[in-house]
Amino acid sequence: MGLVLGITGGIAAGKSTVSRLLAQRGAVVVSADQLARELVAPGRAALQRLVDCFGSAILQPDGQLDRAGLGALVFADTDRRRQLEAILHPAIASLSRRRLRQAARQTPLVVYEAPLLYEVGAEKRVDRVLTVTVDPAVQLQRLQRRDGGTVEEARRKVAAQMPQAEKARRADYVIDNSADLAALQRQVAALWQRLQAEGLLVDVRD
Repeated sequence: MGLVLGITGGIAAGKSTVSRLLAQRGAVVVSADQLARELVAPGRAALQRLVDCFGSAILQPDGQLDRAGLGALVFADTDRRRQLEAILHPAIASLSRRRLRQAARQTPLVVYEAPLLYEVGAEKRVDRVLTVTVDPAVQLQRLQRRDGGTVEEARRKVAAQMPQAEKARRADYVIDNSADLAALQRQVAALWQRLQAEGLLVDVRD
């Protein structure tokens, strides 16, 4: 079985970029966000449960989930957010376990990109954890550039998450993505070499 590396970090830290760089080196990436999108596709049981809980107003005219609308509905309401998590998190956990097992049989490194890895206890599904961190000022700039909105809105999004320092403290590896892409590429290359040196990248092919 190949190594399953969980990747987590704060919002706009660059988790997807790190995952992409590892994929370029041969890793297979499983994204918790992508699994969530699969689970709420039209016709899926999880989508119907969301409609039963939150009403048909969360659907777009074509029957797709209005993710932005649902997010706005639950963001400021703790009880509603917990209802959403109670529906989605167990479904994502079940699907991710299957996908990770399948991938680990075929490749030396599987990346599980999961923003809420620690929050939902998903670190139990992986062998090692990498936390991607970013300077708080850079994080706010990137978040505003990505999502628009005011700096106060960006700060609220950051504050709603587990602190970066806590995720870094609990991780096996940490990459700081405060600088440019070249600096990030060097750190990913160093991580790959470290995984090789630790004997964790084992050829699983027959």
